[in-house]
Amino acid sequence: MADNSFSDGVPSDALEAAKNASNTEKLTDQVMQNPQVLAALQERLDNVSHTPSSYIETLPKAVKRRINALKQLQVKCAHIEAKFYEEVHDLERKYAALYQPLFDKRREFITGDVEPTDAESEWHSENEEEDKLAGDVKSKVVIAEKEVATAEEPNPKGIPEFWFTIFRNVDMLSELVQEYDEPILKHLQDIKVKFSDPGQPMSFVLEFHFEPNDYFTNSVLTKTYKMKSEPDKADPFSFEGPEIVDCDGCVIDWKKGKNVTVKTIKKKQKHKGRGTVRTITKQVPNDSFFNFFSPLKASGDGESLDEDSEFTLASDFEIGHFFRERIVPRAVLYFTGEAIEDDDNFEEGEEGEEEVRLGPRGASLPCGRAGLPLLECARSRKHKTSYTQLVRSCLRGLHPVKTRGAASAAPGSGG
Repeated sequence: MADNSFSDGVPSDALEAAKNASNTEKLTDQVMQNPQVLAALQERLDNVSHTPSSYIETLPKAVKRRINALKQLQVKCAHIEAKFYEEVHDLERKYAALYQPLFDKRREFITGDVEPTDAESEWHSENEEEDKLAGDVKSKVVIAEKEVATAEEPNPKGIPEFWFTIFRNVDMLSELVQEYDEPILKHLQDIKVKFSDPGQPMSFVLEFHFEPNDYFTNSVLTKTYKMKSEPDKADPFSFEGPEIVDCDGCVIDWKKGKNVTVKTIKKKQKHKGRGTVRTITKQVPNDSFFNFFSPLKASGDGESLDEDSEFTLASDFEIGHFFRERIVPRAVLYFTGEAIEDDDNFEEGEEGEEEVRLGPRGASLPCGRAGLPLLECARSRKHKTSYTQLVRSCLRGLHPVKTRGAASAAPGSGG
């Protein structure tokens, strides 16, 4: 019988191996001709061979020594940058004093304590030329109609519900407001921003001024944001400007039965032994804009925060910053809606929104410019984010006391 294990003196297993090798080589050639596969391989090779850390490790000790010297210089630059932001804060304070007389007059016009003169009331709109009517006859008719309309129109004092209308116009604020908050906010007469005095720790205060009302006895509700401007000793290269280290609200002296931040619920309890049932009532937290004035205090012992609290650390300061940088200095434009239209027309960057990131010192801003100093954020003229989560966390009364990446903004932020 013939031996099948050999063919022309070559073992059959060797022939099989040669055939497999040939097939593998053909398959490899086909794969390597695929541009997508080549691109993926090249990307992986680039990532492996060109990471900064792997490159630094290959450098001689003498070069690494010089790099360490550069890092020391970088730390010194961070400290100089911190001083820069302190001087920016001083400049804000200086110009806030110049703006304040104008804001005081604004309040007088809004409340009706002072009536603007004809010269102060004159304003030329962009469509003025289109609104002009040709001919003396038409002009006389229009004047006559205006006189009749003026006689019939009511003349309320000041500008009714000025600040409440702003809350209603701005999405970020309107979603904070519950239906039962609205009658209270209609008593809001002014919002002010005040900066810390010279020589005092860096901070700013939002003041909400209310006329006498049936809900609380306070005439002013305050929210204070405390900041520091110095690099972290453990991580100096993370310094991006002043950061929030704490925030304080205020005690609202609610009149009896008027506290909208709590609600009373009834619950039935059954006695285990006797089987009797009783009804008890207790107060539980209630969604409200006025939770904004009751921030929770951080433990300060370095414990990590849950996801909701991390997000709230950023969202609370985002709201405070928006009041400070946009609402207060440009109130009339948010009342008329012009500032909102301007914001809507401003194109977003390609990167879009970024997730809130919490580092060792706090949370970065939940906006497209997350993590950048506010001086830089202010230049972008717009902060966009999904405020659904932001609003829900704030309504629950979970408010931040430490926010990262919050630098002083450009002068003219109001006061």
